[in-house]
Amino acid sequence: MSENTKKTQITIDDVVYYFEDLTEEQQKLFQHCVDLDRKIGSAQFSLDQLNVGKQAFVKMLKDSLES
Repeated sequence: MSENTKKTQITIDDVVYYFEDLTEEQQKLFQHCVDLDRKIGSAQFSLDQLNVGKQAFVKMLKDSLES
C-alpha cells in the first residue's frame, strides 16, 4: 500500500489534495466549507417544506373563498 492510499483525498477546483497534508488552518477552512454545505442543504430542505406548506395553505384559502 502506498502512503497516499491511507490519506483522505479531497478535490478542489479539479485539483486533488490530501486532507492530512493541509496545514491546520487549511483543514479548518475545509471543514467550514463542508459544514456550510451541510447547512445549506438542510436550509434548502426546510425551504422546500415551507414552500409546499405555503402552497397548501394558499390552495385551502382559494378553495374556501370559492365556496
